Amino acid sequence: MIIFNVHKIMNRKDFLSSALATAVTIPSFGKLTNEFTDDAPLSPLIPKFLKQGDRVGITSPAGYISAEEIQPAAERLEGWGFKIEVGNTIGKKDFTYGGTDEERTKDFQQMLDDPKVKAILCARGGYGVIRIIDKLNWNKFKLKPKWIIGFSDITIFHSHLNRNFNIASIHSKMCNSFPDDWSKAEPIQIETIESIEKALKGEKMKYTANVNSQNKLGTAEGVLIGGNLKTLETLAGTSSDINTAGKILFAEDTNEYLYSIDRMFWNLKRTGKLAKLKGLIIGGFKIKVEVDTEDFGKTLQDIVLEKVKKYSYPVCFDFPVGHQKNNFALKCGVRHRLKISADGSILLEL
Repeated sequence: MIIFNVHKIMNRKDFLSSALATAVTIPSFGKLTNEFTDDAPLSPLIPKFLKQGDRVGITSPAGYISAEEIQPAAERLEGWGFKIEVGNTIGKKDFTYGGTDEERTKDFQQMLDDPKVKAILCARGGYGVIRIIDKLNWNKFKLKPKWIIGFSDITIFHSHLNRNFNIASIHSKMCNSFPDDWSKAEPIQIETIESIEKALKGEKMKYTANVNSQNKLGTAEGVLIGGNLKTLETLAGTSSDINTAGKILFAEDTNEYLYSIDRMFWNLKRTGKLAKLKGLIIGGFKIKVEVDTEDFGKTLQDIVLEKVKKYSYPVCFDFPVGHQKNNFALKCGVRHRLKISADGSILLEL
């Protein structure tokens, strides 16, 4: 059944005594940031996986989407055994957004705080999460984490959760990617959508990518993080900026010029995000064609390999994630093993 939800002091001496008495352990943090250092990593916090009858909330913290457009996704999730709660932002429109900043904040906050909602599926991306991220209160969520699902602009949530709370989330397709007619859907479209169900129900995920002659071979293990490259660039220096040290980073993007992609990878390099990686995964990149200008002179692969040439970790191209049909659900904040060989690439959840 689809449910539509309508929401209209302690002194210094006492502190030191208390801390010593209870043997408080304080985690190590990076200088001038709240990032955990390499030598004191914390185990990722994994939200509970979903079971039959659990409720999934659908809300739109970014762009506008109609109630009709979410129906294929809602029906599919019901077919997986979940109950659906539709938030107030579905059908709301404030120019390009799914309601005003206040409406989107309130709706997402309600989903975060509602103990009956076990996972939050963002209806679509676009733009808008950056306008509300600092207005959200995560206190209840931290005590009982739940899966936040989506990609593109939703990269902000994935990065914010990893940076601040070390809580896992799911990078995947959203409601606007579910087909109206499943009988006409391509096999890869169905397979990638069904990967969301597998991820939510706790199945260990495994992905493969075809051989690319410019891959850098090798094996790596680490927590998987990443998402939309442009979004990651805009988060640099903010409280949502990711700490990449000791992790496997994946990146994807769409409708960007090669020179813009080059600038974004320079940003990753100059901010130190490429220096201490365990591995790098390059997903789908839809290149915007430059008209009436000189050719940039470098391919996507050239751009990436130039920035990582002095590092020894493996690099995979053409991974099935991004603004494309073969966009599989990835568990951000969860440990994976990446193996890149002459036979292709394998990413395995540990």
